[in-house]
Amino acid sequence: MKRTIVVGRQLPIVLALMLVGACSKQEPAPQQNTEVAPPTPAAPSPPPAADPAYEARNLFKSRCVVCHGSEGKGDGVGAAALTPKPRNYTDSEWQKSVTDDEISKTILKGGAAVGKSPGMPPNPDLESKPEVLAELVKYVRSFAK
Repeated sequence: MKRTIVVGRQLPIVLALMLVGACSKQEPAPQQNTEVAPPTPAAPSPPPAADPAYEARNLFKSRCVVCHGSEGKGDGVGAAALTPKPRNYTDSEWQKSVTDDEISKTILKGGAAVGKSPGMPPNPDLESKPEVLAELVKYVRSFAK
């Protein structure tokens, strides 16, 4: 006697068995995360607050460069709209003609207070930082040729 398998009738049974088997499996327990997070990098430490030369350079870059330019030539992006033009600190004749006290006063009081351009704003916050003001004067002097 020969056995004949009828696939058409057995297919639903096979599918039903597969579903029952799949549904009866238990979900695996979630695994514990054993990885250790990398340490958070430390924030870069700021430069010493007591470094007047550092503060003076940053003040020049944030306040003065706009008009006087990064090389002190009076050619900053804001200079184009100003009359008179900002001082060119590389001018050796000007450097010889002005005292440190005059430069300090111009920085502190602004151009209008010393008979110069009213476009030069005052910096009264530097009155309480004489060492930073002195370093800013040195920085202006450093542009001399």
